[in-house]
Amino acid sequence: MKALYPLFADLAGRTVLIVGGGPVAERKARALLNCGAAVRVGAPRLTRTLRAWAAEGRLAHLAGPFQEDWLESAWLAIAATDDRALNARVKAAADARRILANVVDDPALSSFQVPAIVDRAPLTIAVSSGGTAPVLARRLRERMEALFDPALGSLARLAGDHRPAIRRAYPDPGARRRFYDWLYDGPVLAHLRAGDTGRAHGALLARLDGAAAEPPPERRLVWIDACPDDPGSLTLNALRALNEADVLVHDARVNETVLSLARRDAERRMLDTDGREDAETLAAKVLALWGGDRNGVALVSRPARAGAGSSRHGG
Repeated sequence: MKALYPLFADLAGRTVLIVGGGPVAERKARALLNCGAAVRVGAPRLTRTLRAWAAEGRLAHLAGPFQEDWLESAWLAIAATDDRALNARVKAAADARRILANVVDDPALSSFQVPAIVDRAPLTIAVSSGGTAPVLARRLRERMEALFDPALGSLARLAGDHRPAIRRAYPDPGARRRFYDWLYDGPVLAHLRAGDTGRAHGALLARLDGAAAEPPPERRLVWIDACPDDPGSLTLNALRALNEADVLVHDARVNETVLSLARRDAERRMLDTDGREDAETLAAKVLALWGGDRNGVALVSRPARAGAGSSRHGG
């Protein structure tokens, strides 16, 4: 199966063609209109809602059978008919113009997939199975709807409004990341959940005002013994440490699948080991590579913790 590259597209004011005028086309049009797209719907007949939107000027109706010139200036195309031959024609015409096309319920024919979405605007969470298991993607979305707090959208907007001030108060990326951890786990979200925007805003500003007086953070190195190619061997604490690490010390046998669980901006440092050192020698190598100035994780692909456990250094 092909690997898909996930992305979020800014379609505000950009033309998207939907071929088809039934309920599926209506659902696609609604989502695109919510994103500010300039929607064209091409079909001989439309649902009542699509007709109303066309009459209100919210979308353009191209009446009649599909014409390739409907794709003129389009950014994306969606084939939403129950005629597979017609859908294939739409896809071929889009390909000829280098326009990405989605064919509803036909992942093999599509050049992009529309994911299941959890909307906490401006926060958007998308889940895709690459078109192979859409029911599974929908089930996961349903679970995430219950998992993600409805107040997260308000929190994201508040953080976005104060982003320049946050960067000024916390110029160090590690300190800024810790501030965001506090923001998402602390009183600000609790106030928003209670509907008290004023107190949420006040708590955020108070934290920013006190940023200069905060003590320097504690620097630590977490040692993780991991199966070289099995992410499932990692504990929840290990995964959290990977997410917080600025430096990743690892040996060559640790698989990229495991390494990819760390933050993408974490600096990777290769550990030169033949697997035969005693624990003390191995620990000395790890500590030298780490340096002690930032949070780190040592991922070692053999059980060598004896005498070389976690080290913790004050900032």
